[in-house]
Amino acid sequence: MGTIHDRTDEGNVTRLTIAKNGWTHDPDHGDSIAVNGCCLTVVEKTEDHLEFDMVRTTSTTTTLATLPTGSAVNLEHAATPTTLLGGHLVQGHVESTGTVLENREEDGRGWILSVETSEELARFLIKKGSITVDGVSLTIAETADQRLEIALIPETLERTTLSELQKGDLVNLEADCLAKMVSALLERTPPVTG
Repeated sequence: MGTIHDRTDEGNVTRLTIAKNGWTHDPDHGDSIAVNGCCLTVVEKTEDHLEFDMVRTTSTTTTLATLPTGSAVNLEHAATPTTLLGGHLVQGHVESTGTVLENREEDGRGWILSVETSEELARFLIKKGSITVDGVSLTIAETADQRLEIALIPETLERTTLSELQKGDLVNLEADCLAKMVSALLERTPPVTG
């Protein structure tokens, strides 16, 4: 996890500075880093900080422009063709934000995070399907209409910002890219008649 150190506006671009907080990964200029699930490009760096430029689309579609200085964020470097993939494919293309409905331990169920999504994103949600919440690849435990529930294991609670989420907080959401591709193909394919 990193921390938002500074944010400055330069015309239509917002410069976001993230404190690495001891993160040992040392990206180069031009490398892609997921910040709370948003794929951003390193434009400047020091030993302790990474700087990224955000265009207006990123600022208006994600939570990064509204998180206060000092907020913790999830950091992840990009996978390579030789990387072992332990979750689903994540592109860092946040579709929308969702609203936290509940985030607590429930008797007999463990720790449950409930999120309300947009209607557009909800069509990609299926039980046992994948979703990315603030850059964390997760499996959907339950879904109904625009609500999804995720069971969080202790490792996820310890190593990400998800344990700190409160009711009403906004989170960045990215649906499974395979579900989006299949949906787009089906929408473009004319029905078979005969």
